[in-house]
Amino acid sequence: RADHWLKHLEETTYGNGETYIRPSKAVVPPRDTPRAVAAGILQGDQNAVAYFAGTDPVFSLLGDLIAGFDTVEQNQMFFRFGGGKEILQKAYDKFWPGKIHVVGAGPFAKEAFVSTTPIRTVADFKGLKLRSPEGMAAEVFRRAGATPTSFPFPELYTALDKKVVDAADASSYTNNSSLGFNKIAKYPIYPGIHSMAVIQMVINKKVWDKMTDQERMILDVWYLAYSNDIRRASDLEDRKLVSRDKAGNGNVTEVVDWPLAERTKFRGIAVGAWKAFAEKSPLAQEAYDANIKFMKEYGLLGPDF
Repeated sequence: RADHWLKHLEETTYGNGETYIRPSKAVVPPRDTPRAVAAGILQGDQNAVAYFAGTDPVFSLLGDLIAGFDTVEQNQMFFRFGGGKEILQKAYDKFWPGKIHVVGAGPFAKEAFVSTTPIRTVADFKGLKLRSPEGMAAEVFRRAGATPTSFPFPELYTALDKKVVDAADASSYTNNSSLGFNKIAKYPIYPGIHSMAVIQMVINKKVWDKMTDQERMILDVWYLAYSNDIRRASDLEDRKLVSRDKAGNGNVTEVVDWPLAERTKFRGIAVGAWKAFAEKSPLAQEAYDANIKFMKEYGLLGPDF
């Protein structure tokens, strides 16, 4: 679908919006793309915001608010209407002032959870060995009673197969299925309870300034249509596979679906980790406050939080 939307961008700009996609690491490592965009080495970037958490914790809170939102659409709404996009722009203005323009940001998919054992409640995390990225994700799982460890993604299949870990923060249901994880970890949690990686779209500020008002409007509208379409396509693909597996036509033993009470409990644990990361910088605190405000207004958090 990305190819379809790139072609659509070129058509709506009458050929003025040509886009050349370069694979990850083709120009610079993933964590260095903001610097490359600011310097004009790359004209733009579509990348995971959480990669830049080493620059400031604000990128961690904006990049993946672990256990925060129930659906991808909710998180997209936060960036569109809750101040997320504006805070991301402020972060770039601080570290690369006048160099980067944020077109938009938001997740395309919520990750499922890979597990070799049934995890039906928060209590089931106690003593569980799991693979998790370092940082806020690991802290949330640690607070829930698990023992998180970090190692490269390509090693995950072997780690699950050899019982080095019981479960893993991996990827979307579709990706987990295609990579064979569900063949050996037969108790996936879906819908997911944790990760929802936010993908940004930014361009070099000089490139943005050279565009006409009409071209800027086209790019803004194109991004909103593209991000919504990708979200829906990803959700549909996940649901097809879940339906297959629930009918007993796949490899899984049980698709675990947490009840609302357990999801709410897990979110309550996660809030503590969010707060700890928010205290690390003023921008991180601003991102935390904006998320909490939006989630309360939307009904994801009660008045006690």
